[in-house]
Amino acid sequence: MKGHFVISLDYEIHWGVFDKKTVDEYRENLENVGKVIDRLLEMSDKYNVKITFSTVGFLFAEDKTDLFKYIPENKPTYLIEKFSPYPLLESIGNNEKEDPFHYALSRIKQIKANGNHEIGTHTFCHFYCHEHGQTVEQFDDDLKSAINIAKPLDIDIKSIVFPRNMIEANKLIDRPYLDVCHKHGIGSFRGKEKAYIYNIHTTKFYHGWYLFKMLRLLDAYISVTGSNTYKVEVINKDKKVYNLPSSRLLRAYSSKLKFLEPLKVRRIKKAMTHAAKHKEMFHLWWHPHNFGTQIDENFKNLEQIFKTYKKLNETYGFESETMTGLAKKIKASQQE
Repeated sequence: MKGHFVISLDYEIHWGVFDKKTVDEYRENLENVGKVIDRLLEMSDKYNVKITFSTVGFLFAEDKTDLFKYIPENKPTYLIEKFSPYPLLESIGNNEKEDPFHYALSRIKQIKANGNHEIGTHTFCHFYCHEHGQTVEQFDDDLKSAINIAKPLDIDIKSIVFPRNMIEANKLIDRPYLDVCHKHGIGSFRGKEKAYIYNIHTTKFYHGWYLFKMLRLLDAYISVTGSNTYKVEVINKDKKVYNLPSSRLLRAYSSKLKFLEPLKVRRIKKAMTHAAKHKEMFHLWWHPHNFGTQIDENFKNLEQIFKTYKKLNETYGFESETMTGLAKKIKASQQE
């Protein structure tokens, strides 16, 4: 297989941060998500880059009545109640026009109409698989709702990004969640980076947690953990649901650390080049709302990355692919 460039976006608007910030506390980022989507589609068309929009199921609803039709009876029973979005539903607006922070049907239709991208799932309610109190059965029902609410748009959900990356590909405790995905026809997920500072259980307490956070921040600018690129056909032998692990979070532009921005972009470009030369996958991800402030600066960085992709495509045959598109290629290569 050739090398591949994969981008997955956690498309969630306020549902991704509702347990951390109110709309007012994060308003500018949230208000500009629509503008960000427009520019992403325009720039991806320009450089022929494919994107997987891993979308929270709530965003598919036409209005509140439509949303309530798909809510599962078996909702997550988190021990910490603030992690459930369901109590918030009564206070949201009735539709996207009234409340663009909690609905996104028009944008989802826009992405689908583009024809170059994939719409996957980020679960129905931004489900946390590692939070205490929830069950695999509840995740199963949540995933059914995510799949069903997409069907009226003729969208067949085939990939998943787990909220807050709450999945560990090689741990027995998380295997039942992947079995549920397989049962529902989902063929790929975004796993964590192979480096230890990323690949730890999300809700367990770890001594030195702040050290991990500092190392992750440092790793965005200089190579602490290496390229984090992968021979996906090798790591997915005998797997039911293919793991397409993250290589790098594209952190938002930082005014405080603007002198380090060139290092951040250079780090990504070097890893992409490594993947292209060694016929591996480089998987980049972020949230559209991350680009909601300092939009021009964020897209300037992204365009540098896309220009590098174009050169690598011309030189090494490096290919942009959606998560499901790459999963199909892996399956085909294993059947040869």
